[in-house]
Amino acid sequence: MDHLIKLGLLERNPGYGHPLRPEFRLTPRGLEAAAIADKVQRVASKDDQDLLRKSWTLPVLTSLQAPSRFNDIKRNLRTITDRALSQSLKSMEVREWVHRRVDETARPPRSIYSAVNTGKLISGVAGPEISFVQH
Repeated sequence: MDHLIKLGLLERNPGYGHPLRPEFRLTPRGLEAAAIADKVQRVASKDDQDLLRKSWTLPVLTSLQAPSRFNDIKRNLRTITDRALSQSLKSMEVREWVHRRVDETARPPRSIYSAVNTGKLISGVAGPEISFVQH
């Protein structure tokens, strides 16, 4: 709760209430986040919820609005480790949310990742509204 308050998504209800059982409510920013989360939930099936709940799935998908190389994704998501990005991309590739293509004309050959299927839907819903890119 403290983290959500610090992010400005949640606040204590300033109205009446029992002091030992405080009530909380969404801030205007929290309402916007909830609306985006609802859109994302609607495009993913129940079988996809486990992958959607993984910590890096949504940030990686929002950075895949256009085909990107591994290092471009990593540069956009500064706090992600190589291992976390690799595992996230691999789990989404297995679920067919991400497609990996190797550009063999480049030296050395480079992998290019694109959001596809459900991943593309989620990227399209969340990408324009959420920015995980750190400037």
